[in-house]
Amino acid sequence: MITDGPSHPEPALDRAVAHVRARVSNRPRLGLILGSGLSDLADVVEHPVVLETADIPGYQGSTVQGHKGRLVFGRLEGVDVVFVQGRLHVYEGHSVADATFPVRLLAALGVEGLIITNAAGGIRTDFVPGTLMWITDHIPFAFRDIPAPTSVSSRPGREAPTPWDLEWTSRAADIADRLGIPTRSGTYLWTLGPSYETKAEIRMFAGFGADAVGMSTVPEAIVARDLSVEVLGISTITNHAAGLGHETLDHSEVLEVGRQVRADLQRLITALVGEFGTRSR
Repeated sequence: MITDGPSHPEPALDRAVAHVRARVSNRPRLGLILGSGLSDLADVVEHPVVLETADIPGYQGSTVQGHKGRLVFGRLEGVDVVFVQGRLHVYEGHSVADATFPVRLLAALGVEGLIITNAAGGIRTDFVPGTLMWITDHIPFAFRDIPAPTSVSSRPGREAPTPWDLEWTSRAADIADRLGIPTRSGTYLWTLGPSYETKAEIRMFAGFGADAVGMSTVPEAIVARDLSVEVLGISTITNHAAGLGHETLDHSEVLEVGRQVRADLQRLITALVGEFGTRSR
């Protein structure tokens, strides 16, 4: 659910935009948020300009292993892009508003499209570690209200529009097929975390129709869509959820599978950026 945000401007956001523009000359059209174990995808960017997020006004610090805390600006396939290396999670103690600050910053910088990646646990038994899943729907099981951006006229209780751009997802799946990269589609369920789910929770989530479960992404997607930014979601299935294979789950396993799929995901991301660049503004 989107709830009314504050009616006043965000001074921190204005300062953050000024901070970035004083240091970065390009104007990104496309943003990419990199999930656990996927930070190295930013290595493909040309002529990178790296900003430490700790230096950006209003930008909270990431404390999770595998999230570096950087914005990487540059060009890829002729498109001005920005990679978010190190997302913010609500379970780290951040408010939802703080956790989605990077999305509001990217939108204020002129980003028109956002590719959101994450690491997720596979609920469907045929979603083995290494599966790439397009997010076509979500279940916000964390039950946290997402504040509407100050630039949007909201009314209490207004539901967010569906954030996942299914036309873009269809084109992306076609690109993956042409590259010979197998992908699946499914529903992502957002939990608050930071603990992994119990077997009983996974059985419940499966009954809800969830295909994968994770601790991020949904707030970012909702805020991005409410700012008229197109959203494409990709989950890397890094482990079987509890009770579906391994009986113990470890973050190092998540990072390792992220490294294993990096080559395919890097090729796919590069092709997606190139396709985005062919669109007229």
